[in-house]
Amino acid sequence: MKPLSPISLEEYRPARLTELIAMWRASFEFGVGVIDPHPFYVQRQYFLEHVLPQHTVRVALRGANLVGFVAASKESISQLYVRVGHQRQGIGCALLAWAKAQSQGSLWLFTFARNVGARSFYEKNGFVASANGFEPAWQLEDIKYQWVATAQNATLTLPSSGPAPG
Repeated sequence: MKPLSPISLEEYRPARLTELIAMWRASFEFGVGVIDPHPFYVQRQYFLEHVLPQHTVRVALRGANLVGFVAASKESISQLYVRVGHQRQGIGCALLAWAKAQSQGSLWLFTFARNVGARSFYEKNGFVASANGFEPAWQLEDIKYQWVATAQNATLTLPSSGPAPG
C-alpha cells in the first residue's frame, strides 16, 4: 500500500466554497445518517452568512485535494468535517489541534447523539459530554461537549503550513 501524502492546513479561500459545501454535506449525511433536505444554495448561504463571519475557517489539504475543514472561534467549534473515505488518517486530529491551539484554553461544541463516530472522536481527544439537548431544526438529540486545557494537553503545536500533525 502506498503511503499517504502529508496534509497541510490553510486559510479558507472563497475559490474552495463549492467544494467545501459539497464535502461538508456528504460528510454530515454519512456521519449523522440522514439526507440533508436543504437545497445546496441554502447551506452555501448559511456558511457565508453565519459560519464564516463568526469563525475562523481552516481547510485540510492533501496535495490539492480538500479533505476536511474546521470552523472555530476562540470559544467553540462550529463545524469539523473530514471527507468521507479519509477518516482515521489524522486529518480530524490536525484540525482539532489547530482549534485547540487557537483557543483560550477551552472549547465547546455540539454533535448529534446519533453520530457515534464524532462522539468517539471527541471523547478520545479530551472532550467531555456536559449536556444533552434537542436540536429543533433537525429534530435530533444532540450532546454538548467541552474541552479544557490541562498541564498534560496544553503543549499543543499549531501547524502553520506544510504537513500537519496527526
